[in-house]
Amino acid sequence: MNPAQVSLHPPSAEPPARNSLHALLLHHADRVLPLQGVSNFRDLGGYPGLDGRAVRWRRLFRSDHLGGLTDADRSALADLGLARVFDFRGLSESAAMPNALPGVLLHALAIEPTVVQRMQDVMSAGRTLDGLTAAMLMKELYRHLVNEQAHRFAALFQQLLADDRPAVFHCTAGKDRTGVAAALILLALGVPRDLVMEDFLLTNGLFKPPLPSGQHGAHQLSKTPPEALAVLWRVQEDFLHTALQAIDDEQGGIERYLSQRLGLGPAERESLAARYLQPS
Repeated sequence: MNPAQVSLHPPSAEPPARNSLHALLLHHADRVLPLQGVSNFRDLGGYPGLDGRAVRWRRLFRSDHLGGLTDADRSALADLGLARVFDFRGLSESAAMPNALPGVLLHALAIEPTVVQRMQDVMSAGRTLDGLTAAMLMKELYRHLVNEQAHRFAALFQQLLADDRPAVFHCTAGKDRTGVAAALILLALGVPRDLVMEDFLLTNGLFKPPLPSGQHGAHQLSKTPPEALAVLWRVQEDFLHTALQAIDDEQGGIERYLSQRLGLGPAERESLAARYLQPS
């Protein structure tokens, strides 16, 4: 997909010039990789970080699952020098759709999916599963990710600090577990929170929901109301806001969270910046 085709979320109250700068960054020609078997593979490069230093291009990528890669896709990723894959999918997800990148180092950082089962529980209890209920469940997921799965994100940062070879991190859709990971990486590198949010929302213009017949867990999704699926397959600003608000309210703010929950003290933050930001 051409980055120019990706639509921004509705206009905010930011000054027009700032929106224009954000748009140029978000739709940079190198942002999205037009792969055939993956719809949400993109580069985190180019965003301004600490001291105005930009995130390095072609070092950090985020994606949906890599089980559908074609030979052409694998060739394109080899040309990027992709060396590491961090997989946030649960055990049954990764078993059903194995990564198709032989020779690339795989790190399993399993976070088991919960939302689809929670939706099924709502319907089994005779309650209405509408869009509002689905959105509530999604926000609970995001709160859970930052509070209960911090050890997985800490493990990701340990690996990023140990080695700066090109890496991709992903889950199944590349939007929730992956979206939180991307936000934490960008915030740790000093990217402004509003720009982090805009990058998060790019998923809505990129991710293509799978056909039910080809989706792991299709039997669970087949009876899910369309209005709930419309929430499940997209991201909303409120989702990431819920995660960041939990960090602010329950973890003492992003700086404390990065330091105490993710192991990123001043020395680690400096090392991370040295690896993934352009030199000053």
